[in-house]
Amino acid sequence: MPSARATAIGFVAILLWSTLALLTAATGATPPFLLTALTFAIAGAAGLAVAACRPGGLAKLRQPWPVWLHGVGGLFGFHFFYFTALRLSPPAEASLVAYLWPLLIVLFSAALPGERLAPRHALGALCGLAGAALLIGGRGAGLAFGGAHLIGYGAALACAVIWAAYSVTGRLLAHVPTQALSGFCLATAALACLCHVALEPTVWPASTGEWLAVTALGLGPVGLAFFAWDVGMKHGDVRLLGVAAYAAPLLSTLLLVAFGYAAPSRALALGCGLIVGGALLATLRRPRRRSSRGPSAA
Repeated sequence: MPSARATAIGFVAILLWSTLALLTAATGATPPFLLTALTFAIAGAAGLAVAACRPGGLAKLRQPWPVWLHGVGGLFGFHFFYFTALRLSPPAEASLVAYLWPLLIVLFSAALPGERLAPRHALGALCGLAGAALLIGGRGAGLAFGGAHLIGYGAALACAVIWAAYSVTGRLLAHVPTQALSGFCLATAALACLCHVALEPTVWPASTGEWLAVTALGLGPVGLAFFAWDVGMKHGDVRLLGVAAYAAPLLSTLLLVAFGYAAPSRALALGCGLIVGGALLATLRRPRRRSSRGPSAA
């Protein structure tokens, strides 16, 4: 697959993740691990249906155990530590620490064969992180990190490292078909169900609208998004996608404002500017030097 096409598919994941907060708000009081189990079950079932209609069918799920460890460890590990962070630390601060993953993707990409990290990529990612901080802090009473929540912040950092490592090392597993992700989603759903039984009260979606929101999550930001991200990481521009990932909190905030869940503010405007500016900085290319030698005389 051409890199430009794979990168464009990766952008689809970022667009879908921007609807995550809005759709999650519409699911009502469904606890996080139960919601994770439901949405990943929907994503896995939909993925299996698609895989069954493609060449090779469900045989694509037959992968070595290290591939399964990578896939399930990335999907479930990220969500487990993220929800743990939300339980043990303030949501705004935990979300900001967790949103180090795009920056880490940009930094980790330098270790990939044939890749080179340019200063513009790191600066663009830092601008995106600053913009995300303004957006996340602007939704509440600002950010106030305290020593009493160090375990929660550690869990948030763990989820950022896990997702960045999962994403970047996906390039080393480019031979693994994306259809295999269906099995990883179902395994993640099973593990999330176990965590729900152990840690949460059971509160099912209370209305048809809430069930529709759960279904939309399973098909969109928890379903198609992970498959699109898999393609982007395996075959696209990893550094550019890492920087562009900061568009997700930007678009998410704009959607929350549009639907009345948040109010516009200066922090929103400045955060938008930093994220857009960081993305533009990361995409700038140094002009090629013209050869100092003129055309040879005939």
